[in-house]
Amino acid sequence: MTQTLPKIIPVNELKNTALIMQTCKESNVPIVITRNGYGEAVMMSISLYEELFAKLHEALLINEALEEINKGAKGADGFKVLDDLKKKYGQ
Repeated sequence: MTQTLPKIIPVNELKNTALIMQTCKESNVPIVITRNGYGEAVMMSISLYEELFAKLHEALLINEALEEINKGAKGADGFKVLDDLKKKYGQ
């Protein structure tokens, strides 16, 4: 999977907010805003933010489950869980 690199713009280009907002929406990549050549902030579309936040949440849940397993928690049989859900909700 290839990942598009973020766009980088200096802070003085923030004057044209309509164009920057359109770029955020259309490019679906983060825009890094720099000051004196160093990163200061990141702008992104709401859809990209929601996608990244959802991925972060999933990763946190996976890490939490792995920590529980490492501490000795007993895992569930995936096929049994699916069968139980099918019985409960149909299909």
